[in-house]
Amino acid sequence: MELFIARLFDGLNNGATYAAVAVALVLIYKATTLINFAQGELALFGAFLTYGMAVGWGWPVVLSVIVAMILSAILAAGIERTLIRPFPPDAHLPIVIITLGLFLAMNALSGIIWGFDPLNLPSMFPAGDAFTFGIARLRWRTIGNLATVTGMLVFLNVVLKRSKIGLAFRAVSTNIESSRLVGIRVGPTLQFGWALAAAIGTLGANLIIPDLLLDPTVMLRVLIFSFAAATLGGLDSLGGALIAGLIVGLVRSLVVGYVGFIPNELSLATAVVLIMVVLLFKPDGLFGTARVERV
Repeated sequence: MELFIARLFDGLNNGATYAAVAVALVLIYKATTLINFAQGELALFGAFLTYGMAVGWGWPVVLSVIVAMILSAILAAGIERTLIRPFPPDAHLPIVIITLGLFLAMNALSGIIWGFDPLNLPSMFPAGDAFTFGIARLRWRTIGNLATVTGMLVFLNVVLKRSKIGLAFRAVSTNIESSRLVGIRVGPTLQFGWALAAAIGTLGANLIIPDLLLDPTVMLRVLIFSFAAATLGGLDSLGGALIAGLIVGLVRSLVVGYVGFIPNELSLATAVVLIMVVLLFKPDGLFGTARVERV
């Protein structure tokens, strides 16, 4: 029982951070019906910025994370304006190629600027345990991660449902042409989506990387699990991304822990299998909107 509870706590901690990155993926998909392959590297860049400010300059960690989120949002807005907007939204192939190129370029640039040696990224939350049960430990970091992701989702719902730019974003994500006809500026609205997704991705990276080590490859593993969460929850459902992120974190922790023939090195395979199963049997995910087309 103690071991089960320990793995449960570990799964919830990982799941919360997978959910944060999955929400960023869902935001871009809602607007463009495309997966942004550079999302993980934008988050990685933000994590390195946090490290530079918190460790290099001695800033408070929370302030460093907020500033890194703002800088990541500005960078993503610039990328959308210069590299994405010149192509029409339905030109899927060029945009996918651009995001793949950004993925490779930003990964290499991170290594060139900050090096390839693993670094310790400080956490926003205090060390120590809030609750212990034998070997099972519920850390303050796990509680902080869960609370932060839940608060982020509430904030997103308020922004998207109550603000003018949020309503415009929802309209564009539903129908671009109709949005243009009613006077919505599609380009700046999509730019807002890119900036918001980059800020959320940076927050997710700063939640999970303190449990790992900061290096240019760390977000590759996180992104696979976040893809699985976004696919399982539904690529157009923000709430689904949160719930599915927790499910993926729990599945990873429990399957690797209890299925003897799956070592920890194959934990990524569980996410890939999950993506394949969802795409085969329920392509819209658990909470996604089924697409209806007139034929």
